[in-house]
Amino acid sequence: MFWDMDGTLVDSEKLWDIALHGAAEWLGGALTPQQRATLVGANMTVTSRYLLEVTGHPVAEQAVTEVADWIRARIKTLFADELPWREGARDALVAVRAAGIPSALVTSTERPLTELALRTIGAELFDATVCGDEVDGLNKPHPEPYLRAARLLGVDPTRCVAVEDSPVGAESAAAAGCTVLVVPNEVAVPPGPRRVFRSSLVGVDATVLADMLRTSR
Repeated sequence: MFWDMDGTLVDSEKLWDIALHGAAEWLGGALTPQQRATLVGANMTVTSRYLLEVTGHPVAEQAVTEVADWIRARIKTLFADELPWREGARDALVAVRAAGIPSALVTSTERPLTELALRTIGAELFDATVCGDEVDGLNKPHPEPYLRAARLLGVDPTRCVAVEDSPVGAESAAAAGCTVLVVPNEVAVPPGPRRVFRSSLVGVDATVLADMLRTSR
């Protein structure tokens, strides 16, 4: 079982909204809603480069580093308090854990910020964690984050369910061969192979997941 973090388990995309709009203003520009939507699920490097582009700055490596550092500092402050759960997410996590199903957190967020979020979510609910700075630049939508999680758990990704809220994340999980439980949040996710849609994680347990695996093939 694989779980995305931002926007899937915790409603932290709103905090990323604050940080990314703030970074655009710091750069002397602004993000449109459409531009912000393109960054849902993106890693820090992609995000920083994009912010420089849309605010009219040269995309130099030093500038990318400075923007990324600004965003990290802002998100660290925003993540310092307890994060709001998405509806049904904690109960689903606990139900899967109680059923003895191996679970991994698979996020585009970097390790230090993920560790802050895990204060709310609970590191004990996962057997492995894959963060955005641990996949050699092969971030979502590349399948590597989910393939890496499968290797860490010693499981076949085609026999796993991945929970995602974004197009980028759903593409990554599907490319790895997972059945994807899509619970959209900030951005609509288009239908696709191996994708099952629910409005929330309320009621999701081992039986529901087994049915998804059986019917999505």
